[in-house]
Amino acid sequence: MSAAASGSSRLVDRVINLSDFIWGGEWNGEPVSWLSIGEVAVPPMVIILLGIGTYIMIGLRFYPIRQLGSAFKGLFAGRKSKGAGEISPFAALSTALSGQVGTGNLAGVAFAIAWGGPGAVFWMWVTALVGMALAFAEGSLSIRYRERTSDGVYRGGPMSYIMMGLGPKYTWLAIIFCLGTLFSALVTGNSIQSNEVATGLNELFGIERWIGGLIVAVAVFVVIIGGIKSIGNVAERVVPFMAAAYIVMAIIALILNAGDLPETFSRIFSGAFNNQAAEGGFVGAMIIIAIRAGVARGLFSNEAGQGSTPIAHAVAQTNDPEQQGRMAMLGTFIDTMVICTMTALVILTVQGDFTGSGQAVAHVWQSDLSTVETAGVSTTIAAYAAAFPTLIGGIPLGTLVVGIALILFVFTTLLTWSYYGERAITFLYDRVPGSTRGGEKVLHVIWRVIWCVAIFIGATQPSQLVWRLGDISNAAMALPNLLALVLLSGVVFKLARGEKDAGPTHTADTPEEPEEY
Repeated sequence: MSAAASGSSRLVDRVINLSDFIWGGEWNGEPVSWLSIGEVAVPPMVIILLGIGTYIMIGLRFYPIRQLGSAFKGLFAGRKSKGAGEISPFAALSTALSGQVGTGNLAGVAFAIAWGGPGAVFWMWVTALVGMALAFAEGSLSIRYRERTSDGVYRGGPMSYIMMGLGPKYTWLAIIFCLGTLFSALVTGNSIQSNEVATGLNELFGIERWIGGLIVAVAVFVVIIGGIKSIGNVAERVVPFMAAAYIVMAIIALILNAGDLPETFSRIFSGAFNNQAAEGGFVGAMIIIAIRAGVARGLFSNEAGQGSTPIAHAVAQTNDPEQQGRMAMLGTFIDTMVICTMTALVILTVQGDFTGSGQAVAHVWQSDLSTVETAGVSTTIAAYAAAFPTLIGGIPLGTLVVGIALILFVFTTLLTWSYYGERAITFLYDRVPGSTRGGEKVLHVIWRVIWCVAIFIGATQPSQLVWRLGDISNAAMALPNLLALVLLSGVVFKLARGEKDAGPTHTADTPEEPEEY
């Protein structure tokens, strides 16, 4: 083995080790003693995420579940602007969804099943339900506490509700959040997306990975150079269409394999609580692996509690925090309970000619395409190709469906996450004495160029490395945001009761942007 290959292998091992500690409570493959109950490792990030989400859900008196129907009723009303902001509430939801609906819905679900078995799907659902409470908190706070630049542009996100809701003594928390956002943007929102779309383009058209990365980078630059309004316009048109088309194809695939659906649901529910998880040495460990796989991939997909989606919701043209909170929780529901579920059911249900460890197997999740090392978009493509084998131009219809969906999903995710990173780097710049609005605009152009270069680089990186780095970066971004949500939970509960001006507002007169602090 060459020195370069050996170094790369060591890097992957270290990243996996850190990821396993954060999401699994393990170090060097062994449970960490002070994070274990008996022989079972307790995943710290899973406990934090589900614990805080459950606390907010109870504090909201299960508002997200009680108000889900009215939230869907208000979806079309959200197309109309009823307040200050940059884009309509519906466009803000579409923008947030374009960041949420990406490789997590295609490749991430496949990886979760490979990592945690069918039971991981159940824990993805649990994460989504709890995540709806976190999403409501984020969305409502993003409107209650948002800022305005000297030239009248509205913007916000966790950095804004930390500064304006908690005050200047928590500046350190906003800075940590922004550093985590930059890390997560470049890994989760960029490298993972470009890596998987390069795989899809290679499988679909035989395009070299680096060429696929270059094509996507150029296409993204054309849109993001126009800023959040340009991103919102594209998202509002593309996201509803691509989500509906993907769901319809998934439903047709499941109808064609309806006889296997009862067995699929049996595997999901039994696998969540027994030894059906894909890895682990004893039953307790297998259950924990199913939980951490489902929660980790669920967070990657729906981003609830991570602090990304409130950056998009903050620019909505509304003055009603509760309304945008409902929009935000809809995004989590649609992403995981609908789109991720469709992907999971197709992977677990559709039968085809697959091989696992030299033996013929009925389903792709049992095959060599669904190991921890190989699982990804190729797993989902294989399942859809088995469901729709009709050749079009020599390519199975199912492969075309997933390939096109992947390209659209990833394209819109790259657009939205570029703005998330832009907001983070702008906040950090504004902490520098003498920073100006003109300086911000120059920084934005530089960031957008860096973003597109990173797309090109990320397209050729090892898949397992970028996915595990994504787990680490998601945690780095989520932790400061979750702390802020706990500290501002009292405000959230009042916003849910219709108190639009709930909580204190901390402002300061400074020469730097924005006007509020």
